[in-house]
Amino acid sequence: MEYKSVKGFTGWAQLGFLFAFLGLGFILAGGVQYFISLKMTPSISLVKDTSALMKIMLAPQNINLVRASQVLGTMMLLFVPALLWSYVSNGKNMFWLGFNKYLNVWQIFAGFLIMYAAALAAAPLQDITKSIVAYFPAINNAALQMEHEYNEQVVALSNLKNWPEYFLALVIMAFCPALFEEVFFRGVVQNLFIKWWKAPLTGIFISAFIFSLIHNSIYLFASRLLLGYVLGLMYYYTKNIWINIIAHFLNNAVALTILFKSGLRHEIIDPQKLDPPVHWTIGLAGVAALVVLFIWLQKLSVINKAKIEAKENLLLVAENPFGSFSNNKTNMHGVK
Repeated sequence: MEYKSVKGFTGWAQLGFLFAFLGLGFILAGGVQYFISLKMTPSISLVKDTSALMKIMLAPQNINLVRASQVLGTMMLLFVPALLWSYVSNGKNMFWLGFNKYLNVWQIFAGFLIMYAAALAAAPLQDITKSIVAYFPAINNAALQMEHEYNEQVVALSNLKNWPEYFLALVIMAFCPALFEEVFFRGVVQNLFIKWWKAPLTGIFISAFIFSLIHNSIYLFASRLLLGYVLGLMYYYTKNIWINIIAHFLNNAVALTILFKSGLRHEIIDPQKLDPPVHWTIGLAGVAALVVLFIWLQKLSVINKAKIEAKENLLLVAENPFGSFSNNKTNMHGVK
């Protein structure tokens, strides 16, 4: 039978809602970032040179405004559309985005280890990508420019002078991006495609591909694709978005902490050297570790996942009392 959301919308209709809300998100994000940029200097809108604009934005006196611009922009671009989509498609219950109480400490610990193993597995992919892109000068030059601009932003935004700034940065630079990205990519995009297509691996891959694409990096595209796929599998096996958010947050927090400590020691920060070189054999070991860790995570999640699926059925009956229970059950359990 054709898949429909809790509110009875088809997959195509839900996809249409998502595009519409994303368009609204672009407008809201652009508006927020424009008004914050005016706070930096009234004449910033007249600056046409990209490098000059970047210098103004990353000036020390403007860093807090840029941080606010980034977190609010991401919230408007990803989080707000996700909430609107969920409300229209499934109602006001946040359960359908993956927010539930069915998790335990061991699942969170396994999620952290999975992220560490994923980092080891993904590291060699950056070097492989660089070696391939080097054969295409135009693409390579574009990739170098992207990395240069990204590194400048990371260095400026991570220039934290004291512990209060560090703890604030943990919220706005580590936790908020993890929250917004996981809710959008896993809670919305992945959920929609898996339930609609009834093809879990395809749905996870598509959401991971888009996740990597929006990070705007050529050299890191493959490694972020793998990271996104790992996060997708994590959510698929646990059905709890909190585990993803916490694992993603810890991954961000580790990088931010390294940058913060380097800044306290007055060391020159090079974001590209945050991760030491990883030989391809270590990368393979990371892949093997991922297999073992996911088997463990599955075992840890059996009881909680069963509780989540049982609650899904109860909510479907309560929220759609005149619908076919067997049809709804098929829709929700097409994913095993």
